Amino acid sequence: MKRSQAVVLISGLLLASTSCVVSAQAASDDASKSPTRKEVKAETKEFLKMHQWDAVNEAWVVKPDMVPTTGLRSRADVKKERDAYLRTHRWDDTKEAWVELSQGPRDLNALPREQVKKETVMFLKTHSYNEDQNAWVELPVGKK
Repeated sequence: MKRSQAVVLISGLLLASTSCVVSAQAASDDASKSPTRKEVKAETKEFLKMHQWDAVNEAWVVKPDMVPTTGLRSRADVKKERDAYLRTHRWDDTKEAWVELSQGPRDLNALPREQVKKETVMFLKTHSYNEDQNAWVELPVGKK
């Protein structure tokens, strides 16, 4: 009798755990906006044609014989522009907005690491890089 109860209990637990995994992987409402597998593969193929992995710097770099697309800014330039914004603005939790600093630019290296990380995360939540304009643009209020 005890053996049959144990089998029923184990079977029930297995069934319950399987149903949780299935429900956790339900499709989102934005599934229609996501790229198809074919599009992702094509993008990856194009990227790999132009880039190679640099093991020393642990980053993707443009292959020596490839010319990057005209008008395409380097990642370093984009990061410099972001850091320039962070030097002249700070995130205000009470207003939930960026506030321009009146005393002028600040030295990000002098700030605590946690504060720089927090403000960088907030910047990436509130701004998006627009490749058409080659500039960071602030997202509309509903998109934050």
